[in-house]
Amino acid sequence: MHEEPKAAANGYGRVRSGAQNEAALLALMMKTGYSMVQENGQRKFGGPPPGWEGPPPPRGCEVFVGKIPRNMYEDELVPVFERAGKIYEFRLMMEFSGENRGYAFVMYTAKEEAQLAVKILNNYEIRPGKFIGVCVSLDNCRLFIGAIPKEKKKEEILSEMKKVTKGVVDVIVYPNATDKTKNRGFAFVEYESHRAAAMARRQLIPGTFQLWGHTIQVDWADPEKEVDEETMQRVKVLYVRNLMISTTEETIKAEFNKFKPGVVERVKKLRDYAFVHFFHREDAVAAMSIMNGKCIDGASIEVTLAKPVNKEGNWKQHFNGQISPTADKLLGFPNKDDGHQKSKGKSASLPIRLNGQRSPGPLEGERCTYPFFPGIKLTPISMYSLNSSHFTSAVMHLEYFCNKNNWTPPEYYLYSTTGWDGKILLVYRVLIPSIADGSQSYFMPDKLCTTVESAKELAAQFTLLHL
Repeated sequence: MHEEPKAAANGYGRVRSGAQNEAALLALMMKTGYSMVQENGQRKFGGPPPGWEGPPPPRGCEVFVGKIPRNMYEDELVPVFERAGKIYEFRLMMEFSGENRGYAFVMYTAKEEAQLAVKILNNYEIRPGKFIGVCVSLDNCRLFIGAIPKEKKKEEILSEMKKVTKGVVDVIVYPNATDKTKNRGFAFVEYESHRAAAMARRQLIPGTFQLWGHTIQVDWADPEKEVDEETMQRVKVLYVRNLMISTTEETIKAEFNKFKPGVVERVKKLRDYAFVHFFHREDAVAAMSIMNGKCIDGASIEVTLAKPVNKEGNWKQHFNGQISPTADKLLGFPNKDDGHQKSKGKSASLPIRLNGQRSPGPLEGERCTYPFFPGIKLTPISMYSLNSSHFTSAVMHLEYFCNKNNWTPPEYYLYSTTGWDGKILLVYRVLIPSIADGSQSYFMPDKLCTTVESAKELAAQFTLLHL
């Protein structure tokens, strides 16, 4: 089934001339009827395709393609991606030299086609020994706004954001965990499109912009994970938020059991939110309808179906190369040979990559430094006014993450043991007091390290993975 596209690709192992490229692309356009135009460092094939009527496809129809051989172009790539469905638009990122930049975006006409493309083409051998990576493109339309006055209500924040930025659709504000009359000092602002959100971020990012006399913090919000409909149809866990800190798991279980005794399997509460597990999906759906908006211990709760999380996949995506240097979103995909390059005796997790940048080792330090010239002005800055792309270690990122969620800083406790060869082996236990409860009071990896630095880094990685 895969042999035909591979065979077609194998003939292009050598570098083609400009004339050969033009001829191949012209033949593709003649065959498909699609137009092609190059602008702003990318070449657009289609968008819309011939005979298309109506608006562009909705969010969730686009996939990101990484690790494309630099001398591969649309005449080879398009036939491969057409196997998953009808292409609305194919955008190949281009260099001035005429080579591609190693990645592309493919928008299909339906979400199901994009999901099929991920399923059948991720890790596909596009040329002998060359494997492409394919994942759903994250079209983020939401910004995180921090350091806002805690007494401001949703309506006030929405009104103010509409005044200073364009395309605002909604504002999401979470009540303070201990005082429901106040917000948590941050909000999420939803925009009508990724472009509108990117323009707003560019406008607000300098750090000098103020709302109500406060210098605000601006960052991309973590995008909501798309979960396919088939998976959501099997969910039997409810996500309950806006609970009182004092509300117990026993109280929550009793309240959700009221409409039909014995339907709740267990409850897991973390600070002011909880996950309620049911034995059967139909009971979970019924309980969601009945309990949403109800009061428990004086707090009006919000209830939705919990979205399943692929923790391993999210961790790899977050630490193996997702970066946002501009509005573009690039993903680095791990090589199949990576597993053979790890040296014995070292943690496979170290050094990590955070937002597309590896933690600088001894040979990489120079790349992260710049000369300091006399007369350069230095401005005092808080670590928390930066965004996650500035951190190259999991330890720093965990502290930033806790601050962003209005939690107390993580606490590290060091333990040691002696290995079979007599060496001292170390491990850290991490406690985050704000979310500690009886069933999960700490986070500790199941691997030991030989240095304090690597043990702390591994513990921070492990904690982030499980939050």
